[in-house]
Amino acid sequence: MAGAEKTANMKLSRLDDLFKTDAEREADLEAEQAEKIVELPADQIYPYARQPYSIDRPTPDLVRLMDSIEQIGIAEPLIVRPRTEGGYEIISGHRRDYCARTVGLETRPAIIRNYTDEEADILVVDYNINREDLLPSEKAKAYKLRLDAMKRKAGRPAKNSAQVGQNFKGRVSVEILAEQVNESRMQIQRYIRLTYLLPGLLEKVDSGNLKFVPAADYISHLSEKEQTYLEMVMERDELCPSLNQAKQLKKLSDEGKLENAAIDLIMRLEKPLERKVTLRNDRLKTYFPESYTPKQIENVIIRLLEDWQRKRKHEMTR
Repeated sequence: MAGAEKTANMKLSRLDDLFKTDAEREADLEAEQAEKIVELPADQIYPYARQPYSIDRPTPDLVRLMDSIEQIGIAEPLIVRPRTEGGYEIISGHRRDYCARTVGLETRPAIIRNYTDEEADILVVDYNINREDLLPSEKAKAYKLRLDAMKRKAGRPAKNSAQVGQNFKGRVSVEILAEQVNESRMQIQRYIRLTYLLPGLLEKVDSGNLKFVPAADYISHLSEKEQTYLEMVMERDELCPSLNQAKQLKKLSDEGKLENAAIDLIMRLEKPLERKVTLRNDRLKTYFPESYTPKQIENVIIRLLEDWQRKRKHEMTR
């Protein structure tokens, strides 16, 4: 939804803004208000290269935004910056641009600003980081992008500073980020660890088939080869590593002993293989009236199986 991208609703600030005076902030606001909105051709608008969010994932907000743009156009201008290759790249408004393209709008209202790469990285994250429908993978990429930009702005850490994050006027970047997004420092670090997962495993975190803590704290530390085999085992045997299993996998990996056979053994220790049978609807409807609910169908199948089991036991005792 476009409203989720409004700067006025954001709790986050650019890194430099944290140390500006009220007079400086007021001057910045007046300068922004004096900016002109221009109409840019659609073919001159490009997505931001390091944009961490999915743009076309179907959500209720996206549906409402597309309906609104189709009916009244883009109500809130995009914020863009000039590209060295020509045209402009989006800092705020990727979903508005996507919806406009989908409904066939030929121009975009936009405000053009000159941002450095670090400023652009921070702002691209800030404009959407408070959306409630973000996937774990989106938060992971967004936090990493923003933290890396903060590190570049802050410079190199002092000799005894924390390992994650760099010093900025006596503070550590990850601590500043944690305060700005209302997350704990540990949670920020966990999200960033997700970026070390293979794409297939990261998708499993998004879908809930791989739990967040085992994935971030342990699976993300496995090598690419180890993760590749683990993913294959998970799909082949329809298994998901528990917290304890993930700990064992990382321990053996750290020791250089996590061979494929060890992954197989660990994954089968707690969860025996389950047989899964899927009955297609086109086969079931041959035997059941259309009025039957899934629960009624299940009850009938269970009763038939119980009768079949009793007959088998009777035949075996004859």
